[in-house]
Amino acid sequence: MTTEQVKEQLQTLAEDDYKAFNENLLPGVKHILGVRLPLLRKIAKEIAKTDCRVYLNEAAETIGAESFYEELMIQGLVIGYAKLSREERVRYLDEFVPKIQSWGICDSCTMGFKFMQKEPEFWFSYIRKYKDSSSEFELRFLLVALLAHYVEEAHIREILDLCNTIHHEGYYVKMAAAWLVSVCYVKFPEQTKAFLCENQMDDFTHNKSIQKIRESYRVSKEEKEELNKLKRKGQQL
Repeated sequence: MTTEQVKEQLQTLAEDDYKAFNENLLPGVKHILGVRLPLLRKIAKEIAKTDCRVYLNEAAETIGAESFYEELMIQGLVIGYAKLSREERVRYLDEFVPKIQSWGICDSCTMGFKFMQKEPEFWFSYIRKYKDSSSEFELRFLLVALLAHYVEEAHIREILDLCNTIHHEGYYVKMAAAWLVSVCYVKFPEQTKAFLCENQMDDFTHNKSIQKIRESYRVSKEEKEELNKLKRKGQQL
């Protein structure tokens, strides 16, 4: 399937109401058709089973800032679904990740990158290269990959260390970092609480992390009350 054929198929599946819904959900994102995510996943899986390399090579050349939101989403989903060598996947990710300009594409694609769990150390090393990026969504890609695939004993210490070292003014970085810390707390409460007692995160991210933890049904009322005492004063969320 060519990228042009994919675009034509997407245009037939577009819904005006869903387009309006997504435009409200994704402020600032342009060129939204309004195709539901399950349909995007279905198309991506079909491509992944057939001529995925032909499609991905073409997508790397033709899908960019002026493409539809859904076209870029499918490119990322195919990278996750396709049976590719490690080297191929690195090449396709290197081209794809810098094009991410929305939390929707970042999160939907990255959460589905199950290949990271098959070679965890290789991909942990790969995603860490984004820790010094100045790009809001490259950093969010790193943080979402960590919370989706790496919150485990082998990596918890380094994850919390990374949360201490990533400093970016982008809202979507701060929110992803808070989300990551909340996932860490649910799985490793003692280590994460110690981190919350002393860390270098900015006040917004620190307090938002606590808020997200307190919203979890997996955290006891007593723990939530203790965590509330760790909030930094004077910071409005």
